[in-house]
Amino acid sequence: MELGLEGARAVISGGSQGIGLAVAEHLVKEGASVCIAARRKDILDASVEALSKHCSADNSAHGFVCDVSDYDQVKATVDLAVAQFGGLDILVNNAGLLAPVHRVADFAPKDWDQVIDVNVKGVFYMMHAALPNMIVQGGGTILNISSGAAYGVLEGWSHYCASKAAVLQLTRSGHEEYAAQGITCLGLSPGTVATDMQVLIKASG
Repeated sequence: MELGLEGARAVISGGSQGIGLAVAEHLVKEGASVCIAARRKDILDASVEALSKHCSADNSAHGFVCDVSDYDQVKATVDLAVAQFGGLDILVNNAGLLAPVHRVADFAPKDWDQVIDVNVKGVFYMMHAALPNMIVQGGGTILNISSGAAYGVLEGWSHYCASKAAVLQLTRSGHEEYAAQGITCLGLSPGTVATDMQVLIKASG
């Protein structure tokens, strides 16, 4: 199927491994240029090197160290990507945490906060930084990785379920507020995917 992605410009948070890296690889194979953002430089560099092997003379892959829970880092990453590519067509909000898994009363507040900072604030920060560029150019696509946890509760997952419910509403807000300006805001619940997060889920019981 022809996706029409040749020449598209994308930023992917949590793009150095798992779902984010798979999305980045697919995009570059379709002719898009990608910027992947992640916290660990060693993994990020290796992933950019792997992605570059799929690029042609007309597209490229880049990586920026970025903690999505820090707005200044997010804004700098988006600005660098826009400067590199000359614009931004696609934003994929993939960065997310699940660990640790505890019942509500057993959580250390700082651990609960960290998941909300990444899973909720990180999505808002990325949207906030990307939207002005998409508005100026007259359109774009924002894809937020959601989860069935947005609709159903699992024991020990209060932080994750709450965060994904928030992402669902952020996605709906993006559609309500910017669809008329050519910006498509979508949520994707990919189901069970063989990533490191699944190892944690199984270990938690």
